[in-house]
Amino acid sequence: MAQIVSLIYLAILIFALVDIITSDNWRIRYLPKFGWVLLVVFLPLIGSLLWLFLGKDRGVAEALGSFGDPRREAAVVRQSSTEDDLAAIDREIEFHEKQAEIRRLEAQLKAKRANPNP
Repeated sequence: MAQIVSLIYLAILIFALVDIITSDNWRIRYLPKFGWVLLVVFLPLIGSLLWLFLGKDRGVAEALGSFGDPRREAAVVRQSSTEDDLAAIDREIEFHEKQAEIRRLEAQLKAKRANPNP
């Protein structure tokens, strides 16, 4: 009986580690991937259970059963919240502002090189 419990315990540990390592970074919650690996290695049972219940974002694609085929995951529309949309817009605005600043600085540098005498 103790051997069966040990095998189940080992199977959960191995499953959790493989699942952490093979998961996409955007699906991992609360800790970085390396943090989850350390948690599972140093606290095997607690870390594995925490990973299985809290660590991975189990979205619509998993709920519908994509069976690992990326085309099926792409076919499922991921619902996003308004906060996610606003954050994405803010990042896009910041990116374009930085690009405009780079173009402005490049133009200044080009003008200085064209006119070396101040």
